[in-house]
Amino acid sequence: MVTSAIRSLLFTPGNHPAKVTKVFTSGADVAILDLEDSVALSEKAATRTPVVEGLKTPRICLGYVRVNAADTEFYTDDLSAVVGPWLDGIVLPKVESADQLVAADAEVRRLEEASDMLPGAIDIIPILETAKGLAAVSEIAGCDSRVRKLSFGAVDFAKDLGMRLSLDEWELTPARSSIVLASRVAGLDAPLDSVWVHFKDTDGLVASAERVRDMGFRGKMCIHPAQIAPVNGVFTPSDEEVARAETIVAAFEEAEAAGSASIQIDGFFIDYPVVEQARRTLNLIKSIRGGG
Repeated sequence: MVTSAIRSLLFTPGNHPAKVTKVFTSGADVAILDLEDSVALSEKAATRTPVVEGLKTPRICLGYVRVNAADTEFYTDDLSAVVGPWLDGIVLPKVESADQLVAADAEVRRLEEASDMLPGAIDIIPILETAKGLAAVSEIAGCDSRVRKLSFGAVDFAKDLGMRLSLDEWELTPARSSIVLASRVAGLDAPLDSVWVHFKDTDGLVASAERVRDMGFRGKMCIHPAQIAPVNGVFTPSDEEVARAETIVAAFEEAEAAGSASIQIDGFFIDYPVVEQARRTLNLIKSIRGGG
């Protein structure tokens, strides 16, 4: 089961061997080998073998595969081909119902058992990228499955609704808020945000990442290696944020031991909600640094 922090996830076409080799050294927390949108219909079946071979090579990041959607002819064979001890997770596109996600979970469990793996070892990240998916987000988030975090696919979502995506992404705010809220209500980890398609616009990427971070997302999908460092930077607490969190927790614990549950630090009121947020910051940096 994947427990480390996931800030950046880099897609790469599974039918480009050179790109598959490079993606594992890109600096991303997760390399996603793609069988879906970036692979032509005529090459989908043949791409499964090089994807699995790529996952079997030594790597320093997590290895996931985006399979084709459940309503396609490729889905079942995709899962059968890629599930094995070499795989860390599956990215499941166009999830539109809790039943669909539960069925995927059951099929992956069957394949894990057939490969002598512990059931639940492989992570599943569903992408919400249609109107139906967003309408069912609460049921999807709350269903009985192994899923620990949701993700948002803004490009397909905009296509489905006939939206025009703006650079400041104001039109995506309701959808993003719904995903964050449903994740929290269901007790899931914070969700992952969509790709930034203007891959040469680093300032826009950073602004987008900061925007969704402040909304409650904790990671972002990427389409180019140059996007990894900026995304990791946005979703990693700064040294100043970590130091302040340490100060808050230490001071509050000292005050609490003396019988006080509210203090002031540099003119800022500190009580239990503020301390909990500080502890989340410390847990996040620990996970990023490999300590849990």
